[in-house]
Amino acid sequence: MPDQTLAAGALLATFGSVTYLVAMALMVFKAFCLVDALTRREDAYRAANKLKKVFWVAVLAIAVVWDFFFARLDGILSIAGLIAAIVYMVDVRPALKEVGGRRGGQQGPYGPW
Repeated sequence: MPDQTLAAGALLATFGSVTYLVAMALMVFKAFCLVDALTRREDAYRAANKLKKVFWVAVLAIAVVWDFFFARLDGILSIAGLIAAIVYMVDVRPALKEVGGRRGGQQGPYGPW
């Protein structure tokens, strides 16, 4: 019987470690999206016909802070933050890149060069 208890404890510890690593990876993904949103110009969001920069920065910042303090995968705010980061990554970021919304880029009188 002690062998089963030891095996179950090792399994739970491994599952806990994997869950923690997944939660940290998701937090890093959300932090990347936040930094990317911060480095884009405000007018690029308007030019790409997306929600304002303030909205995306606020939503992603809340998601990162929430994950930093409560690194859980099953919380409603963690899931909502993940969905927001995915939407930013697959919809907003490509549109901003198309418009050329990077702050501090090489800009000539007719666009990037």
